[in-house]
Amino acid sequence: MADVQAGIGPFLGVFLQARGWGTDLIGTVMTIGGIAGMLATSPAGALVDATQYKRAVIIVAGVMTVLASLLLWFAHGFWMVAASQIATAVTGAALGPAIAGITLGMVRQRGFDRQFGRNQVANHAGNVAAAALSGWLGWRFGFGAVFGLSAIFGVVSVFTVLLIPADAIDHDHARGLEGGNKEASERGNDEMSGFRTLLQSKPLLVLAAALAMFHLGNAAMLPLYGLAIVAAKQGDPSAFTAQTIIVAQLVMVIVSMMAGRLIKWRGYWWVILITFLALPVRGAIAASVLHAWGVWPVQALDGIGAGLQSVAVPALVVRLLDGTGRVNVGQGVVMTCQAAGAALSPLLGGLLAHTFAYSAAFLVLGAVSTASIALWLGFGTSLRNACRSSESISIEGKTAASSA
Repeated sequence: MADVQAGIGPFLGVFLQARGWGTDLIGTVMTIGGIAGMLATSPAGALVDATQYKRAVIIVAGVMTVLASLLLWFAHGFWMVAASQIATAVTGAALGPAIAGITLGMVRQRGFDRQFGRNQVANHAGNVAAAALSGWLGWRFGFGAVFGLSAIFGVVSVFTVLLIPADAIDHDHARGLEGGNKEASERGNDEMSGFRTLLQSKPLLVLAAALAMFHLGNAAMLPLYGLAIVAAKQGDPSAFTAQTIIVAQLVMVIVSMMAGRLIKWRGYWWVILITFLALPVRGAIAASVLHAWGVWPVQALDGIGAGLQSVAVPALVVRLLDGTGRVNVGQGVVMTCQAAGAALSPLLGGLLAHTFAYSAAFLVLGAVSTASIALWLGFGTSLRNACRSSESISIEGKTAASSA
């Protein structure tokens, strides 16, 4: 699913740039898609909690994402591209909660952190393979090959999802209900509002706000850095865009392997703080190193932040909402807040780059993201207890019992 979830992803910017689009229009159309995805994520999480056809959600969303991406190859007008991005964002919004829900339904709360870490290792490894193939095929045969590759992966994904036996998924556990409690399940259905869930949990609210600010600064950096290097004629559009993805995703593979151990050692709070600290440094480096080799430090820092978040954030949401029956609604509403920041990021970055320069855009994006650090540190005392890993809580409980 790695190559399917975001359509052609970072290749969109250089694809449109090659057809005469300016950075302001590229940022605008990306923002339109981001807003659509933001509005879809919370209802998508509610759908995953409510339905027992979770595999079908993944299949339909994946197929629609591929079809929307293929539309770009035939239509390059503003509103057709915008429609494609809206469809990609809306259908892609269901994939995150669906995969998290299926994982939780198969391995339960106790096994979620480890298995979701393994999921993310596979996800990032898939992105590496897809980016490498896309870069080579795009350089060798043109952008059409990138669209074709996405379609092939989409077809294969349908078959792999069907290999998961339907009865392997416990749908009560998949929404965070231990022991299949029917009364709690019915109560969970009655209280399906994602934003009500968000407002009832202060740690979840702070997490969502901090992530929104982080993605406001982070989302535009990868496509904008690719545009900056291509505009400076430092590299081939397809090959360089693929390189930016490969560097970040290789780091994410390694970081995802380490994330579970870091969570056990220091807890979720410290792990997520590390991701917030990486972004301002990344922005400063991107602003000062507008050369092809700058992709290594810029995207390595992206790999650290995104790799840790891809494991720690869904696992923390499961930890905070365990027993409520609204875990996937919670996943959806946190993704909504992330998407709110991510949706505005390309517009902000594109306007800054168009009005001033790429360097100024990177500095401002990095500076904006420092608000997430302030939030995380400001509520640090109340957050640390809620953000402890389940393993540390278990150990403390055993220690207290033995002392008694």
